[in-house]
Amino acid sequence: MDICSVDPPGCTDIDDALHCRYIDKKDDQGGQLLEVGVHIADVSHFVRPGSAIDREAALRATTVYLVDQRIDMVPELLSSNLCSLRGGEERFAFSCIWEMTEDAKIVNTKFCKSIIRSRYALTYEQAQLRIDDPTSNDSVTQSLRSLNKLAKIMKKRRIDNGALVLASPEVRFHVDSETHDPIEVVVKALRDTNSMVEEFMLLANISVAEHLFENFPACALLRRHPQPPKDNFSPLIKAAQHRDLEIDTDTNKSLAISLDEAARKAREEQNNPYLGTMMRILATRCMLQAVYFCSGMFQVEDFAHYGLAVPLYTHFTSPIRRYADVIVHRLLAASIAADTAHPDILDKRKSHNLCANLNYRNRMAQYAGRASVALHTHLFFRERVQDEDGYILFVRRNALQVLIPKYGLEGTLYLGNENNKRVDAKKKAQQSKVDASVTAPAPIFTYSEEDHSQRCGSIVFRVFDPLTVQLSLDRSNVQHEKLVLKLVHPVIPGFSVPSSHQGVKRKEEELKDDSMEVEESNKHCKKT
Repeated sequence: MDICSVDPPGCTDIDDALHCRYIDKKDDQGGQLLEVGVHIADVSHFVRPGSAIDREAALRATTVYLVDQRIDMVPELLSSNLCSLRGGEERFAFSCIWEMTEDAKIVNTKFCKSIIRSRYALTYEQAQLRIDDPTSNDSVTQSLRSLNKLAKIMKKRRIDNGALVLASPEVRFHVDSETHDPIEVVVKALRDTNSMVEEFMLLANISVAEHLFENFPACALLRRHPQPPKDNFSPLIKAAQHRDLEIDTDTNKSLAISLDEAARKAREEQNNPYLGTMMRILATRCMLQAVYFCSGMFQVEDFAHYGLAVPLYTHFTSPIRRYADVIVHRLLAASIAADTAHPDILDKRKSHNLCANLNYRNRMAQYAGRASVALHTHLFFRERVQDEDGYILFVRRNALQVLIPKYGLEGTLYLGNENNKRVDAKKKAQQSKVDASVTAPAPIFTYSEEDHSQRCGSIVFRVFDPLTVQLSLDRSNVQHEKLVLKLVHPVIPGFSVPSSHQGVKRKEEELKDDSMEVEESNKHCKKT
């Protein structure tokens, strides 16, 4: 089969591969059926229940991804070699294979253990170039085109059913190979191929969840996403009202429609190109955390995944980096008689305790990843002071949470204690040898809880408002360096700072004056 994997550049722990081909079967309308396969690395073949590697993997629960390194859940020999679905090499896999119509309706589903040889290990960009190149018509490219076409149909259907399209700013650091210092920050680019892989991974997870619950109703390891309380959406609703947008949060479908409508209006107005994205980021922050659970410990009505708008969901597609997927593979193998069921996975109490550790470790891994991004952001700005355009994401009692789209990062612009100090004009005047005896009060910011705004005189800050901030690193405390945001525009006397571009310009003029003085001195020396 013409199987290939599609992953981010530099990925060595390749979990999944795909294939798509026409088969000699017809649907009810006489159309030809497609066979679509998702092939997942068979980690459970190597990691046996109760072994030392299994106990350590269960404790770690997840691979931790930092900016410049990866802390593996299983040893590197497995994660980057024996289990990884590398191009041109035979590998054990667990396959989910569907027979589909051309409009992406599933006719039949089957699961099996398999041995595959991936034709290519492509990056998202390479796969996209193949799909877009009209001169490329080999079997792998045709397979990718069919997958992409089906994925678009599936995504539209999923969104129509009420699935949410949320967002979070993601950045990629280009790191110097010798010093390991970040030399460039770019926002991750998303292509059709990203969405293509995501759609088939979601479909595989849903299909496996349905199969597991049918076969193991009391001990299936599933993943649920609770519906947030109404109050959680208050910041999103109030922020949208100031833009004359209405957000309906009664159901996930009404929320999805509202967010799409807001994004459409933002595109039409074109005065804030990031409004749609920021609405989705804000909506993401209103959500509760998705968690693993054992089916025997909850009522069926609590199983649903709010964000994906599906009644049953699990994780099957990343066993190299998630222990939950390893357990799901073992349950699935037992259900199709490909392996025997270990007693521990059939004990709902033990499964419940395992899920508690999985959820805790997953949360800690997220925090570690964010901290790594924060650290490298600090390293990047260590020798830089620059102005960037930003947008307000949150308005707090003493600060503004600001999104910097260029770098996909967030920072805090404090309006309280740290920046609102009284300016001693008398002291400044003495330093400049000018007589003065006036103490200028710092500007006072007033927070309104009703509409989540900060007011200073005639200037009002609300969510989604644009502003310009100066980014720099405060290194006064070596053990606690922090990224500092200062307001450049709008200008508030006594609070705003001059543009760093002006400082650079003054510096250039000083250097120019110095070079002219040196040149004059050299001329004088030559004459004498």
